[in-house]
Amino acid sequence: MKKNLFLMMIGILGYVGLSNAQAQNPECMTNLSIYAEHAKVKNYDAAYEPWKMVYEACPDINKANFSLGEKILSHKIDNSSGADKDAYIQDLMSLYDNSMKYFPQKFSKATVAIDKALLQYDNKMASDEELYNMLDAAFKEDEKNFKNPKALYLYFSSLVDLHDAGKKDLQSVFDTYDDVTEKIDEENKKLTDRITMLLPKEDAGTLTSKEKRQLKVATTNSESYGKIAGSIDSKLGALADCGNLIPLYQKSFDAKKGDVTWVKRAVGRMFSKECTDDPLFSKMVEVQAELDPSADVYVYLGTLKSKKGDNNGAIADFNKAVELESDSYKKSNILYKVATTLRRSSKSQARNYAQKAINANSSNGKAYLLIANLYATSANQCGETPFEKRAIYWKAADMARQAGRVDPSLSSRAGQSAASYSAKAPSKTDIFQSGMAGKTLTFSCWVGGSIKVPNL
Repeated sequence: MKKNLFLMMIGILGYVGLSNAQAQNPECMTNLSIYAEHAKVKNYDAAYEPWKMVYEACPDINKANFSLGEKILSHKIDNSSGADKDAYIQDLMSLYDNSMKYFPQKFSKATVAIDKALLQYDNKMASDEELYNMLDAAFKEDEKNFKNPKALYLYFSSLVDLHDAGKKDLQSVFDTYDDVTEKIDEENKKLTDRITMLLPKEDAGTLTSKEKRQLKVATTNSESYGKIAGSIDSKLGALADCGNLIPLYQKSFDAKKGDVTWVKRAVGRMFSKECTDDPLFSKMVEVQAELDPSADVYVYLGTLKSKKGDNNGAIADFNKAVELESDSYKKSNILYKVATTLRRSSKSQARNYAQKAINANSSNGKAYLLIANLYATSANQCGETPFEKRAIYWKAADMARQAGRVDPSLSSRAGQSAASYSAKAPSKTDIFQSGMAGKTLTFSCWVGGSIKVPNL
């Protein structure tokens, strides 16, 4: 009987690795199997007592004591109140601490700190300062495992609230913003790399069931990072406007001009916020060129030349930036920066660089969105009749949808853009009256190419 229970437990959980001493405790093993079976069907109330017995008597018998114990206690917290709820919360806090004590290879320092911080946040048990300090320590001590999107947002959000309360300076907000957004980019890159590998198989209809699950998980997680990134940008809000950036950097320049990380981040932020007309931008670009003459410097130099009307010089600098960068992912980002710089002076050149960005990294959804915008803002240039001019919006919508497909973190923005472009495209009535249903319409403007008019 005991043997059968043990085998059932292994079949349910797939867990192995009992300590020799506790493997001899039949009561622990029996109750482990019992609570695991209840937890499997989400009957957490029935699982509670046998789980509690095993957790207290044999804490290191199995990782399930903690992974399933979290679910059991979370259920208890959600379905209790008053003193009972407080007790369950404290039990769960203790469980998080013990998870790292008994299974340090399975539960990281950052994961435990995040779980504790989110539990306190959800139950309004900690101040902004307490939450920030917990998450700041976890991020700095175990950044590798600090991946939870909600925790990344809470980490930054609590800091901004502390700044608003006069407890943190603006520079610390910018520093943490850079750290958090770089972490989001890093994690999302891993996801989009996986998506890029699987999309061709999805198109060909050859995905295995395992790969379908992997694609779904990667897409969902990427979307989560995208939502959090948008929330973080919204939280930063006007704090990063040129009116705040320029005085801050002017004040800190003499003390920080030898700090290459500070200079690169400051120049990058001024560039992204289009604070490039201020003399400070030129000054800081020169400093970065001395400290770190990397590819980005030539993007900034090219931008300055473009603003002065030196297009040939600008293009030469942009191409130099591309030549200097060997990493395809970074090269794609540089090409995208070039494209954004050129979008006002030459749509065709901007598209060329955006397409090069896609060629370097096929998951660069921002480049697809830029091309979509270039098409949409060219409607009046592409066609003789109102129908022909508005048809360009179909092409723009297709590009926007592709952006969300290759990089799900952009899915919300891409979906909104695609819907907006589609709404401006010819209606069914327009298609009927034009007699173009199902036909191919060629664009003679800079956009080139064609679009097949939808059938009615």
